[in-house]
Amino acid sequence: MTETAGTADGRGTQRAGGDRAVSVPRSDRAVVRDALGVGVAVGLSGFAFGVTSAGAGLTLLQTCALSLLVFTGASQFALVGALASGGNPYTAAAGAFFLGVRNAFYGLRLSELLRVPRALRPFAAQWVIDETAAVALAQSGRRAVRIGFAVTGATLYVLWNLTTLLGALGAAALGDPRAWGLDAAGPAVFLALLAPMLRTATERAVAGMAVVLVLVGMPLLPAGVPVLVAALAAPVVLALRGRVPARKGKGHGR
Repeated sequence: MTETAGTADGRGTQRAGGDRAVSVPRSDRAVVRDALGVGVAVGLSGFAFGVTSAGAGLTLLQTCALSLLVFTGASQFALVGALASGGNPYTAAAGAFFLGVRNAFYGLRLSELLRVPRALRPFAAQWVIDETAAVALAQSGRRAVRIGFAVTGATLYVLWNLTTLLGALGAAALGDPRAWGLDAAGPAVFLALLAPMLRTATERAVAGMAVVLVLVGMPLLPAGVPVLVAALAAPVVLALRGRVPARKGKGHGR
């Protein structure tokens, strides 16, 4: 009983005597509310993708197919952005692919928590993205994880595809999406999701170096290639991080 004494911190935990936190399952309603909030907020940005994709020269069918089949916003924006800049389609596709690889790592973790029946795994895999992973992993208890994942995925999938269609249809009326600032909506959403995940100095260093590599590469490399080069940030930072402790160890031995 003493372990559950104290006040809740708003994230499904309660503090016992101020010395440790004890996980307390959240109500289904609270999980659904948070999942709907994320799904609606991010799903509406599909309109920006529809406009941007149409502005890059993709047809209505191609634009809608990307949202229906790819369904990972950052990769979609990377692809159409590279195409709009005159990049090679294969390079653009490679950049989008490598951005989407991160979802495979989310899937490794979520597969342990969700325990989805084998017949439903292909459908669940389609919804493994930044937002569903963020909401699901924030829950405690398999029921809450499943609810968070399912509600976020369903809400976001429906809204993202609907607003993609509306954006592509309205692209002609809106004109150049850059004049409205809609070309920045996708990157802004992605950064808003990424920023809270950068909790350690190493993660922030990787993100910072990736930004530097992209900025340096943009005027020098073909469209789409800077994104691929940015992937080098992680091994470089980890290699440098491994050398620092080694040098410190040698210094102490003298």
